[in-house]
Amino acid sequence: MLTRKQHDLLMFIHERLSKSSVSPSFEEMKAALDLKSKSGVHRLITALEERGFVKRLPHRARALAVVKLPDAALPQGLRARGARTGGEAGASAGDQTPTPFTPRPANDIVSLPLYGRIAAGTPIEALADRSTFIDVPANIVGSKQCYALEIAGDSMIDAGIWDKDTVIIERAETADNGQIVVALVDDQEATLKRIRRKGNSIALEAANPAYETRIFGPDRVKVQGKLIGLFRKY
Repeated sequence: MLTRKQHDLLMFIHERLSKSSVSPSFEEMKAALDLKSKSGVHRLITALEERGFVKRLPHRARALAVVKLPDAALPQGLRARGARTGGEAGASAGDQTPTPFTPRPANDIVSLPLYGRIAAGTPIEALADRSTFIDVPANIVGSKQCYALEIAGDSMIDAGIWDKDTVIIERAETADNGQIVVALVDDQEATLKRIRRKGNSIALEAANPAYETRIFGPDRVKVQGKLIGLFRKY
């Protein structure tokens, strides 16, 4: 079951593709649905993708494709078969399980989930919020699986990372010595620090002399991602 806005956006994309084989830009979709911001378009497209109505193709600008149409938009003879456009396979309309998030270029940008402020005592998974997104240039992310976090605190200021900055994190379970990572300590505390391994110990280093380096055993620290970019608002 689609909302009215989801249905209207799906039909707008379908009609544009039928006429020109090029999907509309996010700005055109925003104007067509009378939305106030592109984030509203992102939310609608994510909902359509999760329900199997559209797919975003990698490494192409305006890379939207319609996988299927709602029954009400199909000719009578096709409705019983739940026909899909272009022969593409996809999730059924009733499948509400989100697919794993893989950022894909659209109009030379990538929309990443902004998970919230990284803070002690909060695993990254607990911060997940698919209702908030941030647009970043596609060439920063490429084909990597990424997410964004807002920084809380000043423990990394000497690395140029300030309180309230937004960092772009590539999902990863390993990192080289000296890389800045999102580390999960004891499956409870998520923190952004520089990681160093020596023997059977792992050091999480702050980039601020006011904070001490923390040393842990190898089983207490899990890498959840590594820093690849940063944005700052003035």
